[in-house]
Amino acid sequence: MLPPLLERFTDYLTLERGLSCNTVLAYRRDLADFIEHLGTRGVTDPSCVERADILRYLMSLKAKGLKATSLARKLVAIKMWFRYLAGERIVAADPAGVLETPRTWKTLPDILRLEEVERVLARPNVRTPQGIRDRAILELLYATGMRVSELAHLALKDLHVDMGFLRCVGKGSKERVVPVGRTAAKAIRTYLEKVRPRLDRTKAYPAVFLNRRGARLSRQMVWHLIRRYAREARIAKRVTPHTFRHSFATHLLERGADLRVVQELLGHATIATTQVYTHVDQARLKKIHQQFHPRP
Repeated sequence: MLPPLLERFTDYLTLERGLSCNTVLAYRRDLADFIEHLGTRGVTDPSCVERADILRYLMSLKAKGLKATSLARKLVAIKMWFRYLAGERIVAADPAGVLETPRTWKTLPDILRLEEVERVLARPNVRTPQGIRDRAILELLYATGMRVSELAHLALKDLHVDMGFLRCVGKGSKERVVPVGRTAAKAIRTYLEKVRPRLDRTKAYPAVFLNRRGARLSRQMVWHLIRRYAREARIAKRVTPHTFRHSFATHLLERGADLRVVQELLGHATIATTQVYTHVDQARLKKIHQQFHPRP
């Protein structure tokens, strides 16, 4: 019963709604996939579809790694279809009408295990000027949880490695003070003493990290170097500067740091933004519980 209704719906989109061929085809593909999912659960009558069936379908796609934007597009197709079916009196009630868009769903951030962080940090060749600079960048990202834009714009006047902290200007020009650990401080000090004076030929850039031309290192360059070192470290997952930020926060919480402290270190305006990392920790705890509890 469902496939013929899908044909009628696509005719409706083309002839009455006047949607483009590509849009109609996209809706058709999304709905065909949904109908196939319903079929595997023995649902062949649209009037038998419940809100739970739609949620179950979307969550199965989310578990497969589908992005929120793609999930949102699929839900739009499902919503339009059931609105059409309700208007044609084929179903008495619209089970998709009250569903929120998956764009607002919180997703757990990708993180690196401590062993993976160590592998990436070990990749720069510190016998070369570029390797010394890159090691300092990686160490600072993991030591502070800074955003890549904050690192790129970090000025010499805001860096106080001998005192163990730096002043960071984040979103909305909000300032915060972030501690810098001894390991990161040592890497930064080596860069400042041995490499940066060679790069700073024009004395025109107050930024801490410079490229080979002596200009401020861009965010894109930081992205590229992190991606390269992650590949060299044989890290299969996608690693970005934000992965270091996520790992910084998660590792602190795993070792007992207070959520409010992590919020302050990350520069989050509200505690709600930081709470996503508690879900990461809870997922880890659940896995440990299932692995070691005698009655999981």
